[in-house]
Amino acid sequence: MAIRTDAPTRREQILKEAARLFAERGFHGVGVDEIGAAVGISGPGLYRHFPGKDAMLAELLVGISGQLLTGARRRMQEADRGAGADGAGGVDGEAVLDSLIEGHIDFALDDRPLITLHDRELDRLRDSDRKLVRQLQRQYVELWVEVVRGVYPALTEPAARSAVHSVFGLLNSTPHLGRAGSLPGRGATADLLHRMAKGAFGSAAEA
Repeated sequence: MAIRTDAPTRREQILKEAARLFAERGFHGVGVDEIGAAVGISGPGLYRHFPGKDAMLAELLVGISGQLLTGARRRMQEADRGAGADGAGGVDGEAVLDSLIEGHIDFALDDRPLITLHDRELDRLRDSDRKLVRQLQRQYVELWVEVVRGVYPALTEPAARSAVHSVFGLLNSTPHLGRAGSLPGRGATADLLHRMAKGAFGSAAEA
């Protein structure tokens, strides 16, 4: 029982350190022994949790794509339940969009190494894993497109999709903003990104 309880925590530690090291030095620049040392176990000990570095990379990239989609769906479901509870007669699309933006900003600020990994190492995944990442990402984009068009009905579907991709590019630029300690503070950075994202959607609707 204790082993089952401890295993997920150890796996999370391994994945966190693997993401950090892969982002800093590249996938091929990091050895299993270094990842093991970062979490206080021997390199060979990692093989009790993962068959190798390829499996770690796949779990990181497939995992975060799935988490983003699941989180976005949950936010939409919560909005639906809230609309039914207050008797307002409909979902506040603006509030849902704000919630989606907040969720993506949390990812962009708290999981910056994963953004770097996606940009640099996605092509290293085996075909089936890469296709799964793309499939999850497409579903995530289409969910956003639906919400954005509800808030800005003048936007055509292609225009809304382009705007969503542009906002993702903006929010996912956090690895290029400098070290975390050099930013003006998490709250201030999150507020700035949120305003810029909403401004981008508003500008697209006015174009």
